[in-house]
Amino acid sequence: MLGRSILASSTTADNRMFIYEVAGLRQNDQTDQNTCAIRSSSTERIQVPFSRMNEVMQRISRLGGTIVAIHSAATPD
Repeated sequence: MLGRSILASSTTADNRMFIYEVAGLRQNDQTDQNTCAIRSSSTERIQVPFSRMNEVMQRISRLGGTIVAIHSAATPD
């Protein structure tokens, strides 16, 4: 079926990576469950695949962070 082959095929969009620059991550009830503390420095960079961008944005928001910038990561040749 045409629909299945389109969904099963891998596109270049699936392979793209982005880097989020995040400010304001802080320790809270949710992050207290982690084994290590979160830095409270100015910014942190997080590499994210295209397919998980929305999920990671929501997680950053729940943790009290603010996305300062989003950059496309260079793809390896």
